[in-house]
Amino acid sequence: MKEKININTWIRKDHFKFFSAFDEPFFGVTVAVDCTATYEEAKEHNISFFLLYLHKSLVAVNQVEPFRYRIIDGEVWKYDSVNAAATINRPNGTFGFGYMDFYRDFEDFSTAANKEIEKVQASTGLIPSSSGENVIHYSALPWLNFTSLSHARNYAFQDSCPKISFGKVRDENGRKIMSVSIHVNHALMDGYNVAQFVNAYQELLNKKEVNEYI
Repeated sequence: MKEKININTWIRKDHFKFFSAFDEPFFGVTVAVDCTATYEEAKEHNISFFLLYLHKSLVAVNQVEPFRYRIIDGEVWKYDSVNAAATINRPNGTFGFGYMDFYRDFEDFSTAANKEIEKVQASTGLIPSSSGENVIHYSALPWLNFTSLSHARNYAFQDSCPKISFGKVRDENGRKIMSVSIHVNHALMDGYNVAQFVNAYQELLNKKEVNEYI
């Protein structure tokens, strides 16, 4: 479900109109998060570390309202929840696009996500997702410890979906640290909102019990 925002009475009316006129309205930051507890949690429960940190990021973005805003035909809509449109790596070095519904329960999310991963890995080509607007575009680069990142963009397509990318997990002073790149449309949110997501995500990463962090 989604709800249309009245732009004329919206507190971000001027910001929306200003940044909507840009050829490139997206801005991005790269931050380092401590994923030690979540990494240990995945090992202790014999579950996918990737799916666990991905799920926690979905919980966090759904907590921050601007991450659920989308621009559709020049209007701003707020979705009740957003899902994941993620790149799925294959053993042959290629990747495909997969669609993963957001479930607040990790086990439900993991079950559905694993089916999607198996489907993509057993196929060829990109398999463009027909996921619609209510998604976060996710990608993982587990081979690279990056400090910044840019995205391929089709400027003719009016995109407003946030893009979150995860880097290689590295050891620093006995902790597991991971780079996270976040790109968002400035017409819909500001740095303050990105910080809200990062803080919410770090708080969830610090909790170890599956489904206890919801």
